[in-house]
Formats: sequence, structure tokens, C-alpha cells
Amino acid sequence: MLEKLRQIVCELHAELPHNNLVAWTSGNISARDPDSNLVVIKPSGIKFPDLRPENMVVVNIDGQIVEGSYKASSDTASHCYIYRHMPNVNGIVHTHSRFATAFATHGRSIPCITTAMGDEFGGDIPCGGFALIGGQEIGQIVVETLQGSRSPACLLQSHGVFTVGATAEKAVKAAVMTEDNAAIAWASLLMGTPLTLAPNDIDKLYDRYQNVYGQ
Repeated sequence: MLEKLRQIVCELHAELPHNNLVAWTSGNISARDPDSNLVVIKPSGIKFPDLRPENMVVVNIDGQIVEGSYKASSDTASHCYIYRHMPNVNGIVHTHSRFATAFATHGRSIPCITTAMGDEFGGDIPCGGFALIGGQEIGQIVVETLQGSRSPACLLQSHGVFTVGATAEKAVKAAVMTEDNAAIAWASLLMGTPLTLAPNDIDKLYDRYQNVYGQ
């Protein structure tokens, strides 16, 4: 089932270790097929070099396995909760990337102090509360945290990062940009109090990048 989407999700997983966003088997990507409403997600506990399209797991929107020989990711219930409550989202990424997670251990949002953050996130990257892994509670926090925010990313207190996108690739991009800007913010905060961007300038940056930039 969903052979092309399995291939896409499998290939995108290689971007996580390539961009130093994960360690060992942590982290996962999923993609929702808008036509069938089925979700392709990483199998639980499989090392990234061993991932293949055929060992991706297909679940329904409620997280029940439809096709696959492996257990689905332990974050499956949360991914599916997000899909059910954010219908424009077709891709989700979860990582424990180092600098972003450092902010999460303080329950602290990543401040919008660069033009790149204004472009991609339209403001701070917010931090939500704490929830244990395994159920849909993390997904609930992600949905609550991103409501009213232009950011495609949020932090989970003491846990890590969730990003969303219209496609899985866009969610991966958001995860890469989250960690890159977290590292810049971390270094900047070590130097003292960063300069801030005016809200009006952030609005202009976000509008240009989202609606004008690129081909």
C-alpha cells in the first residue's frame, strides 16, 4: 500500500541523521495520504540505516495498523491526533535535536532573533508543556501550542521537537531550521541579551518568504 509515499518517508528519514537531528533510533517522520487518510510512519526501534520502504508501517487515522510487519513508532497516537485536528497537515517530524531540546529542558521558547526565523517561523518557536510518551497526550499539546501560531514547529517540555507541514518534506525542513536557529539563539544568549526584531519587520519577513521567495 502507498508505495510512493513509503519511499518518500523512508528517504526523508535519512535527512534526520544527516542533519544531526537524531541519535541511534530516536526520532520519526510520518506522512498522511490525503486521498485515503492513511498514514505512513517509521517502525519502532529500527536503526536509520536499516530503514526500507517495505518496513514502513501504514496505519489508519486512529493509529491502528493497516499494513506492516513491524510495530509502529511509539509516537503514532500523537501523530494521528495531530492529523485529526490539523487537516492541512500532511507531514510530521519528531526529533530530540540537541540545541532545541536544551531550550525544551527549560520550558523555554526559542526567541525570534534572526531574519531566518522571521522567514520560516513568523515569530518565536513556542514551547508546550510536558506529557509522557505512548498515548496521544503529546499530540494534544502540539495542537494546543501551535494554535494561533504561524510556527510550523514547537518544543515539548523536557522532551524535544515536533514540526508539521503540508508535506513530510516541509516538516523535515522545519525540523532542520528549528535546530539551526536554536543553535544560533543558544550561542547568542551566551554572549548576552540578543537584539530583537520588531513585530512589523517579522511580519514583512514572513510574508516575503512565504509568498514571494523562491521559484
